[in-house]
Amino acid sequence: MPKVDSKGRVVLPQELRERLDIGPGEEVDIHEENGRLVVEPERDPEEIIDRMEELVAGISDRKPTPYEELDPQAREHVDTIRRQAEDGDE
Repeated sequence: MPKVDSKGRVVLPQELRERLDIGPGEEVDIHEENGRLVVEPERDPEEIIDRMEELVAGISDRKPTPYEELDPQAREHVDTIRRQAEDGDE
């Protein structure tokens, strides 16, 4: 079973590298999904751009949440951004 070294590195087993076609020096995407660590080969840049465009389109279709309906932490964040913007205008 692979172990994490003192620098946070893990050696991917050869069988998995071969199955996923991950070679030396290739970049991988590492993220958490439902409490599990997921390692995937880097995606095609065009695929990444397409996915980002989908995400942006989905966000731009949403109506902003009114300030009064934000949770306290979100309100604090908005207030901080507003203060910083006002300070920058001076």
